[in-house]
Amino acid sequence: MFGLLKYAKNYRKQIILGPVFKFLEACFELVLPLFMAHLVDVGIRQNDRQTVIEMALWMLVMSLVGLFFVMICQYYASVASQGFGTELRNQLMKKINQLSHKELNSFGTDTLITRITNDINQLQLALAMFIRLVIRTPFLSIGSVVMAFYIDVQMGFLFLLLLPIFSLILFIIIKVTVPLYQKVQEYLDRLNRQISQNLSGVRVIRAFARKETEQRHVDKASDDLGDIYIRVSNVSALLTPLTTLIMNVGILFLLYFSGLKVSFGSLQQGEVLALINYMNQMMLALIVASNLVVIFTRAAASANRVNEVLTVESQLTDTPESAKTSPQFGDITFDHVDFRYEPEAGLALENINFTIPKGSILGITGPTGSGKSTLTQLIPRFYDVSAGNLFINGINVRDWPLFTLRQQVASVPQTAVLFTGTIRENLQWGKPNATDEDCWEALAIAQCKEFVEQLDQGLDTPVNEGGKNFSGGQRQRLTIARALIRKPHLLILDDSLSALDYQTDLNLRRALQKERAETTVILISQRVSSIATANQILVLDSGKVAGLGTHEELLTSSKEYQEIVASQEEDTHAN
Repeated sequence: MFGLLKYAKNYRKQIILGPVFKFLEACFELVLPLFMAHLVDVGIRQNDRQTVIEMALWMLVMSLVGLFFVMICQYYASVASQGFGTELRNQLMKKINQLSHKELNSFGTDTLITRITNDINQLQLALAMFIRLVIRTPFLSIGSVVMAFYIDVQMGFLFLLLLPIFSLILFIIIKVTVPLYQKVQEYLDRLNRQISQNLSGVRVIRAFARKETEQRHVDKASDDLGDIYIRVSNVSALLTPLTTLIMNVGILFLLYFSGLKVSFGSLQQGEVLALINYMNQMMLALIVASNLVVIFTRAAASANRVNEVLTVESQLTDTPESAKTSPQFGDITFDHVDFRYEPEAGLALENINFTIPKGSILGITGPTGSGKSTLTQLIPRFYDVSAGNLFINGINVRDWPLFTLRQQVASVPQTAVLFTGTIRENLQWGKPNATDEDCWEALAIAQCKEFVEQLDQGLDTPVNEGGKNFSGGQRQRLTIARALIRKPHLLILDDSLSALDYQTDLNLRRALQKERAETTVILISQRVSSIATANQILVLDSGKVAGLGTHEELLTSSKEYQEIVASQEEDTHAN
């Protein structure tokens, strides 16, 4: 947990001065009961009006000064905790963006969201409470005991007796709650994951009439979280009543023994009031301490979860050699490449060995699950090869600066993803400084200029979450335009033409060949018509190369390709 405090280094002043001001306020709070005792024993008992006024004024001044110190501390605590949370959240997001797809999948989207939001909120709260209470609370607890000894030694021992009793109760409750708070976060992750799946897959759920079944899954996850919260709350809730019980028993003994002393003349009434005040201060401080323990316990669990992400060693990092190179894009060569997603898993790609010449078009086809998308994800290093080598312009991709490599590659995934904003803002993801002319040029190549022009607001047309206000084909063409606008050296279209009709598909490919002739294009498609004109076609089957050549060459050399062509011709005749 303390290792994360390095992200609060810009707030050292607030973290140091905040507790100092709180300590000064606590000093005034400890002295006040002595002034009150003097006011009672001298001012009221002896009917000394001057003493009453002086003591009252002193108490008022100390209260106002204490309030001023508290306000400064609160301000410092807010600045430091919010700044710390912002810095930590930014660093966590930066780290997540550096992780490979494999590492992201190992955590899961939902748990990462929980760590960025809920866990960091817990750490912010812990830092704020640290600044405000970490010195004040023990100082008041110990100071109250010291002041009790100052007033009367025997009464001081009574105070001293209550501390270990409460400490034992606190230790037992902490030991029980720590593992429970860790489970709370796990159950929260599970609920978030279930809700996220239901919201993102709501259409599928309705299509398969799974509404009630999925609702039961959400209800179970919610009930499990509620149950664990109740268990934690039941244990934590014991702190305040047990502390109050100890305090009340302590006050009863205090009143009994101090009453005897007053009757014998060895203690005055004002001092009894001061002792009761110190008893309340000590117990309230201990209650605060117990709540601090709960907060710090939750924060410790959250810190472990955040630190787990921050300390994971990303497999995709720049090598010392990559920092020295400024490579140019060229031919892409797969040199006996193997790939598996997990060390113990089977090969997703096996002995892939071919070259994609610069400026050529490669079509990739094959059955579902044959490794088509996996192969293209190795080029921008979303994953690293398990064996063999992958070269671009004769340089191993591991030796390319990662940022430089990905700047030269634009990938359009199978699922078209648009972001909330406008069409212009979505296109500018590909090129932040893109002009309207750049946007219209990319839209024209992607065959969506006409439909955007027909929109009332044109490029300023709002895009709903996920692009839900556009059809599947429109979303695909907009994502292709976003990729084209950056004028990449390599364009990967991962089954990105599937929602387009044949004519639009053909027009788009012709426009690509005309306007982006220098761009290397990898086109993954199940449609033979989409890849038939490619310079070469790669046929994959179960992660292995089942054919490589032109359309005409594969019709005679690849049985798998012949089967794909035949099946599509049968479908065409049947239709």
